[in-house]
Amino acid sequence: MTHMRMRRSAWIALVALVAAGCATASTDDTAIQPVSPAAEVASAKDYDASAFGDGATVDNTWFPLVPGTRMTWEGTAFDDGEKIRRRVVFTVSDMTKTIDGVTTVVGLDLDYNDDELGEQEIMFFAQDDGGNVWLFGEYPEEYEDGEIAKTPAWIHGFEGAKAGLAMKAEPAMGDADYAQGWGPKIGWNDRASVYATGEDTCTPVDCYGDVLVMREFGLDLPGASQLKYYAPGVGTVRIGWTGPNEEEQEEMVLVSIERLTAEEMDELRQTVIAQDQRAYDQVPEVYGTTAPVAQR
Repeated sequence: MTHMRMRRSAWIALVALVAAGCATASTDDTAIQPVSPAAEVASAKDYDASAFGDGATVDNTWFPLVPGTRMTWEGTAFDDGEKIRRRVVFTVSDMTKTIDGVTTVVGLDLDYNDDELGEQEIMFFAQDDGGNVWLFGEYPEEYEDGEIAKTPAWIHGFEGAKAGLAMKAEPAMGDADYAQGWGPKIGWNDRASVYATGEDTCTPVDCYGDVLVMREFGLDLPGASQLKYYAPGVGTVRIGWTGPNEEEQEEMVLVSIERLTAEEMDELRQTVIAQDQRAYDQVPEVYGTTAPVAQR
């Protein structure tokens, strides 16, 4: 996997260089230019709900989502100029949610800062018949003192929001950057482009070759980008940054990949169901007419 966190949603940073010769994140990105607002939904024009057969089966080489898989990344980032420890745990559930007639698979993302849960989020992905993975929306809960403080949700089809590409089937150098989703009500405008291919990198889990590096950035943050390293058949194995205006400077590596037990899967389902139900109360204008999550 991502995510991976999409820049607003939580997905990763790097603890340390774990092996000599491992790829590291560049910090020189002075050539990055702002993207024209006219390109806001470049990938959304290609969206076609009829192009998703079994959307919840996601086997994209760079972005596989296998139910019962839990991935953990650890590292550091800066928060208001202070360096903090960051840990992100992403788990693929066997729950689905139908959005615009497309069956999406639900992922659960937990974002910890200095061992305190700062955000819990459910995310909705689907793969089209061409092998491209789309993000249909997110419902995050941001916490302060253990209480829900913010819920900046967006769902395809509501309040002008549109699904975007989480990962192309065949990303290549030279491709135009594309929208990862469009949520104008909350300012979600992330985009991505291929930064490098054929890289090598190591993490505490393994060393990987033929790694794809994607640059992710927001339209409103020129000169600031995340770099996400995707290993074939695995997903996100490292996160770095580039750009003179990148304030968080997240750096993380994959530290574990686990298969959930039957008991853990049941706990995951209950967590996803509970958060899905809370969303109807927290963001009825976005969530109100969507179908509840269901076990596949």
